[in-house]
Amino acid sequence: MVLNLIYWLIVVAVAGFFGWLTWRAARAKSWFVKIPGVLLAGVLTLVLLFVAFVSGKGLATFYLPGGDPAPNLKVEGTTEQIARGKYIAYIACAGCHGTNGEFPLKGGTDLATEIPMPIGSLVASNLTPGGVLKNRTDGELYRVLRHGVAKDGSLSIFMSFMPYRELSDDDTKAVIAYLRTQPAVETPTNGGDDPNLLAAILFGAEMFPNPAPLNKSAITAPAKGVNAEYGKYVATFGECRGCHGPNMTGSPPNPAQPDGVPNPRPMVATWSRDQFVQTMRTGVRPSGVKFRDVMPWKNASRMDDQDLSALYEYIKKAP
Repeated sequence: MVLNLIYWLIVVAVAGFFGWLTWRAARAKSWFVKIPGVLLAGVLTLVLLFVAFVSGKGLATFYLPGGDPAPNLKVEGTTEQIARGKYIAYIACAGCHGTNGEFPLKGGTDLATEIPMPIGSLVASNLTPGGVLKNRTDGELYRVLRHGVAKDGSLSIFMSFMPYRELSDDDTKAVIAYLRTQPAVETPTNGGDDPNLLAAILFGAEMFPNPAPLNKSAITAPAKGVNAEYGKYVATFGECRGCHGPNMTGSPPNPAQPDGVPNPRPMVATWSRDQFVQTMRTGVRPSGVKFRDVMPWKNASRMDDQDLSALYEYIKKAP
């Protein structure tokens, strides 16, 4: 944070210097100095002011994300909560925080390496009791899941992209309950975000998806059933809506996904429910074509038949 602020102040200072040069050039008596000087120094001033503005906006997003303080919360940790939390965590958390997509959730993967630009590091946290959990209250865990805000009050960048802000209160507590029951795993680093000024520029210029709006109200999951309403909720904890867009109609290209993400609805509408379930279980379309490696179909393969059927009903329905 401190280093990024220093770099930002340097950009502001250099912009000010070129602004002063523009003013000096404008006062020159010789047109051979005035015109080239004003044009060159003026353009550089405008470019640097733009960089200062968008990077400042990005830094504010990182370090002043807003949101309420962590709630005073203690999760009961019932047998039912733990079982439900394990089910959701295996679908939603293991892909980033697991080891090759499996438990334990010891983290360590630098997710920034998947972005073809040097934006710093975004290391998935160790979510076992041997990692960040030993220094986090249940309320702080609840806040990072619901609002994407870390213990120190900064933005948890990848969490801010995910649709988990729409996870129900009960399911959020269930995930916390399960995380507390894992075996403790010690790792050299517990993870965390260390974005650089380029990341701030890209975020400030809105080249990455904006964090989802904060929801400070209680959230209740729809009743489980094979229908589109519950299917949308499955697409939420299944992280489908994080990649394919909030309405599952695809996402435009951005630095994290240079090719964008396709709209799955037209294709899924041509499949039967059994074909959809089989595709999600195997990663192979009815045509025999495999999903691309970037498609995390294994997350969906861990869903039970009812959840997959509901997901099908939601995707095949026009948004």
